Parts: sequence; C-alpha cells; structure tokens
Amino acid sequence: MMSAVDGAQTNPVGVCICRRTIHAPSTSRSRSGRMSPMSRSKLTMCGGGLTAWVGAAVLWLISVQVSAQQGSPFPFFKPTMEDVAPGIDHGNSDTNLPEDFQRQTVFYRSQHPAGTIIIETTERHLYLIESDTRALRYGIGVGRDGFTWAGLLQITRKTEWPDWRPPPEMIERQPYLPRFMAGGPGNPLGARAMYLGNTVYRIHGTNAPETIGHAVSSGCFRLVNDDVTDLYDRVPVGTHVIVRQN
Repeated sequence: MMSAVDGAQTNPVGVCICRRTIHAPSTSRSRSGRMSPMSRSKLTMCGGGLTAWVGAAVLWLISVQVSAQQGSPFPFFKPTMEDVAPGIDHGNSDTNLPEDFQRQTVFYRSQHPAGTIIIETTERHLYLIESDTRALRYGIGVGRDGFTWAGLLQITRKTEWPDWRPPPEMIERQPYLPRFMAGGPGNPLGARAMYLGNTVYRIHGTNAPETIGHAVSSGCFRLVNDDVTDLYDRVPVGTHVIVRQN
C-alpha cells in the first residue's frame, strides 16, 4: 500500500518503511573543474524501529500457531457448525443430507490399487477405490480449521461400537467432556471405528449425522453410522489410507 507522504510503503504485517530521496548521485564537474558534492539517499523508518515491529509480528504469528494446536479462541478455528453433545443420539443416517454426501459409486480416476481409501478433506469425501476409474464415495465430516492434516497411514485396528476416551489434548481444550463413554447410541464414535496408524485419528461413525459435510472434529473423519458400517465391512486391517488437503 503506497502512501502519498515520502513514498511510504506498508508491508503485510503493518511495518511502515519510508524512502525519502535527498538527491540522486551526480558525477558532473563544475566550471571550476571541481567535482560537485555527492548527494546521498537514505532509508528512514516511520512509526518506530523496524526491528521492533518485525519482532512483534513474528511473536504474533507464533502465538497463532500455538493456539491452533491448543484450541484457539480465534473465530477462524471454530467449527463450521456446532457439534452434538456426547450422549445425544440423532440416528444412524440423515435423509436430509445433500445427494453429494450420500453413498454412491462415482467415476474417479486413480493409480492406487483397489481397496485403497483416499480422503479428500476439502471435498468432504472419502473414496474407496474399486478400479482405476471407479470408486465408492462417502460423505464425511472433517477436522475444523487448525486441526486438518495430510498423510499416508494404515488401518491398524477395527472396533464395533467403540468406547470413547477423549485424549488429554481434547480434554485440555474442552474440559467439560466426559473422560470415558461406553460404546452405544449417543457415543460420538458411532457404530464403528477404524484406527489410523499409531495416531489418535480414526475413521468412525457419529451420533450427529447432520454434521456430515462440515468441519467439526479435532482431526478424525466421521461418517453416518450406516455408511461407516458399510465401509467397515469392506476394508480389512492393513488398508492404506491417503489423506489429502487440496
């Protein structure tokens, strides 16, 4: 952004730098044969020292990064809709889900072998590869901003009607959560869970089918219970799971 005073410029972190030109350098000689004095340009700072402003900006950026990991109060780390409280059961499916998030076979070009799971976080879709041009697609709920991730993992464990033990990081962000909830209707993990590697992340069901298509979780991927049961029956332990953020 250019100011009308002294050619001031403000960079994206709000540091104002003014370039004030005194004279351009000259190499002409006067009639007396002497060299004229060399003029000089100098860079001046507006509104305080550049170092202080840059330091403050860096500290702010670091605080945002830390907040993203610890559960930030900033609005851009909030879910796209409010989640349903543990213990409340909204059913195994949602007939009001948009068609785009209903389970269906679709054209999907892939070089990965049949049986591979590909999660397209931005699309809110999970694809189970059936051939090089076809996949079974499921609508999913994903992690809210600040809790999304990408990587390649394997399903290391499968559980029907899993118990729920929120990890310490989640308890720290949401101290009102129960420390343990037995599997069954109303459990946030829903009817099935497939655990990814040695992480805390899972592909699981939900007690809130209306949250499919939204960014509400702390990094896990949720399907309506009818869909997660269908997927659970199709994939074994050892299945490769590719998580993308496009």
